[in-house]
Amino acid sequence: MGQPQKPIAGEQQIMSLGRILQRLREEDNVDVLIETTISYLKEQFDYKLIWIALYDRLNHILFGKGGITPDNDTVFLRQRVVLNPGDLLEQVVIEQHPLGVADLQTEIRATQWHKVAQKFHIKGTIILPIRYKDRCVGLLLLGSERWGYLLTGEAKARLMMVLGELGAVLYQNEMDLQHKQTKRTDEPLLELLGNLRTLTNLNQKLEAAVQATHKFVSPSRTNVYWFEREGRYFWCRMSNQLVKLDRNSSSQQAAGMTVQDLSDFYYALTVNQIVSIGDARSSLKSHFTAKLLQRLKVRSLLAAPVIWQKDLVGFLAVESNEPRIWMETEKNFVQGVAGLISLVAPTESMESTIKQIQEDAQLTSQVAQGIYSEHDLQETLQSCAKRVLARLGATRFLLLQYDPEENNYQFIYQNQPYNRRSLTFTLNTLKELDGQLLQRSTQAVEIENLDEDLRFFNWRPLLLENGVRSLLICKCTHEHIPAALLVITHETHRFWTTLEKELVWAVSQQIGVIVRQWQLHNRTTQQQKVSQAFEQCLRILSQSQNSKIEVEKKHLERTALEQIASILGCPLAILLSWSPGESWAEIIPGVIDNSKFGIFSDASISIQFEALIQWALATKTYLTLKVDNLTTGTRKWLNIPDKGQILVMALRTNADYEITGVVLLADYQERRWSEQSLSATATLISQLAWWRREKQITRLLESTTEELRQLNWYKHRRLEEIQRITTHSLKQIHDLGIPTNELTQMRYQLLLRQLDHTATSMSGMLKLEQWQLHISWETMPIASLLKRSLERIDNLLKQQKLWIGVHGLGQQIEEKQSPNNSSLAKGVPTLNAQSSMAIAGDIVKIELVIHELLVTACNRSQTGGRIDIWCRRLDTSKPLDASVETDRQTSLELSITYNGAIEPQLLTELHDNTLKDVLAHSNLDQPPGLHLLICQNLMQELGGELNFYQLPDNRVVSRLLLPLVGNDSV
Repeated sequence: MGQPQKPIAGEQQIMSLGRILQRLREEDNVDVLIETTISYLKEQFDYKLIWIALYDRLNHILFGKGGITPDNDTVFLRQRVVLNPGDLLEQVVIEQHPLGVADLQTEIRATQWHKVAQKFHIKGTIILPIRYKDRCVGLLLLGSERWGYLLTGEAKARLMMVLGELGAVLYQNEMDLQHKQTKRTDEPLLELLGNLRTLTNLNQKLEAAVQATHKFVSPSRTNVYWFEREGRYFWCRMSNQLVKLDRNSSSQQAAGMTVQDLSDFYYALTVNQIVSIGDARSSLKSHFTAKLLQRLKVRSLLAAPVIWQKDLVGFLAVESNEPRIWMETEKNFVQGVAGLISLVAPTESMESTIKQIQEDAQLTSQVAQGIYSEHDLQETLQSCAKRVLARLGATRFLLLQYDPEENNYQFIYQNQPYNRRSLTFTLNTLKELDGQLLQRSTQAVEIENLDEDLRFFNWRPLLLENGVRSLLICKCTHEHIPAALLVITHETHRFWTTLEKELVWAVSQQIGVIVRQWQLHNRTTQQQKVSQAFEQCLRILSQSQNSKIEVEKKHLERTALEQIASILGCPLAILLSWSPGESWAEIIPGVIDNSKFGIFSDASISIQFEALIQWALATKTYLTLKVDNLTTGTRKWLNIPDKGQILVMALRTNADYEITGVVLLADYQERRWSEQSLSATATLISQLAWWRREKQITRLLESTTEELRQLNWYKHRRLEEIQRITTHSLKQIHDLGIPTNELTQMRYQLLLRQLDHTATSMSGMLKLEQWQLHISWETMPIASLLKRSLERIDNLLKQQKLWIGVHGLGQQIEEKQSPNNSSLAKGVPTLNAQSSMAIAGDIVKIELVIHELLVTACNRSQTGGRIDIWCRRLDTSKPLDASVETDRQTSLELSITYNGAIEPQLLTELHDNTLKDVLAHSNLDQPPGLHLLICQNLMQELGGELNFYQLPDNRVVSRLLLPLVGNDSV
């Protein structure tokens, strides 16, 4: 065999790596591990400075474990380095990633290495973490005289493998050391549990727990503090230094510590949180930690709560006079001992607790029986309140109900000792956070110290002023805003146990049934109140049908306002009233029951400029306002307290009808009226509006009827007198005889015939048309009718120099005929050339209509203008089939056109045939519009038609349809 060949350089590096990894795995001594790693690095890597340090995670410190330097001086490499924020070393420890520095001498984040780098001319530096999984156990620093920090991939891989193996071994050694140093809690706890089984007295059990804890933890002293819930203080019940302490002991060690002194410490214990205060560490806020340590005169503290049924019974405390870092095993042991004390603590009062639970169950069952029995609910509440107050040792039993109109809570029942006064104030509605707290709660919400607790903050001043220092509060119902609350109060600060909170919760849910019964009763009462108000208001309005006196009308309006105000309970109700077309409103007072209100009833209130009226007119229903919304002008006649509230609503009937008033209701404080009350109020106000409208229409029609009756009586009596005189004159003429002169005789007979005809027609009218029109039926050629009509307006035509032409009667019209030459216009046939067209109907009334139309045309035409009368035969019915013969009804279209001014509104009102507001102002209420409306309605009764419109060339047309005689003969 030949001699073995010498390994090449690559193989030597792999062999060296394998040897170092094997040595690291087999070595247990940390110093040997460090020396082995340093020797490998010195051998395999060309670095002048090598430093290895181990990391103390608890104290955030690096401990130098050695390395190499150019001068072999390694003293400074074994010093302790405190990591500061921003240092390169801290960055590597926290991020656990390698970090390179090109020139260590100029790196500002490693100032502690500047002198070393300058001394040994170190520039390029690499800092690598020594880690295992996600935990850093140390770091390695490699420094070179070369600038830069490049490390080849192969060298970096070998280096990372060595550091990874070193980190795993160091981590395992650290865990083994901690395991050796860790105290076992299971054996001492099991031993303590065995001792507690053999002991019967609670104090003996507490003594055993204290001794076991003191032996395991070895503090300066170990104490068990007991909580006294009545006075809310802790007293030392057991200690390793002074055993079997009594609450009445005068020893300073047994002196009580109030909850107010312990503050945050107490609240941490109540939520079953262990409190740990050690060397520069605390589970409490820093400012309170110093205060607590000063109060207990210690430097370190470890306390675990003793809790039974969610109530704090006391706490186990280990106290040290020196700063100390509490181990997790010590915390677990103390917490375990406190749990064992929680199990043995109830045995002292087990019998009394069972008895108390039975009494509580009996109390809740009696409350339920009382509610569902026939007994008076007040008696049931009184019995329940006395039992609850006696059971809890409390001062007041308060039942509150939310009033949505007042937006506050009011006392609907309260019970307290005879030497305490009843509470007379009201409480504001709950803040949002307090309301949510009650909504989410499934048991009573307790406040142990009302002076310090910020819950129900807006209730605190009134409650504190009346001696309340602690309380329990429960919701009785489950609405979004709790409709009822049960409050139990005490005059001193005290702790409320879970049993007490559960008892009050059970009672509150039973009382919720009573509250719901009251709510139903109140709702029924409110409905009866609204029903009575409706009945009374309708009765008042129905009694007013025969009222004709204005004073009585105002009295009825005041009475109706009283009924409307009674629904909302408003002490002020007035009516701002006016008539259509008026500009000023009158104040009609209805209710003024409070001296805080002031109404200047004689004030002049402008409808157009009064803001309250305009706001009400712009709102379809009612409008609620605050006093701050009132304008300066309104405040001149209306005085309301600063916290008052106002409701205004217009007396609105139909959207097309005019509004004639505004109802104003007011209260001296802000309220939230229920929707039911507001709806009922709006209905009554609307009913009042319709009643007022009916009364106004009735008064208008009665007034108009009375005037027409007087006018008709006067004209009828005058016609009778004229007829009497005419008849008498005719008799005298007849008695005188006929003149002898032939010409005079002819004229005399003609005039006498006309007088006879006039007297005869007058007699018929007086006999047949005294109080209603009589429609007669006769015929007349249209030419004769137009001729007589034009003769009646001859003087009017001459005065205004008007031109008139008649078209469509079969005779050619001569243009530009001046009325100065003749009283008749061209185009009208004479008696010898009459048209064959004749109309049928009440000729007298038709003639009056045509006369009214001609007079209107003359009055509206300009001087020297022209009036045209157009006649045209119309067929108003045609057969569907030309082969079928049907009766054809014909009419005469008579159109009068002229150039003149006419109001567009008048044309619109004459054309529209819709329902009009009789109270609103109209052009048809007085002539000439009234006369045209009368003619239009009269023609409908006569079987004709009358329309008015305007042509595009601005000519006005009065179009009259008249029935023609069927056989076209006179």
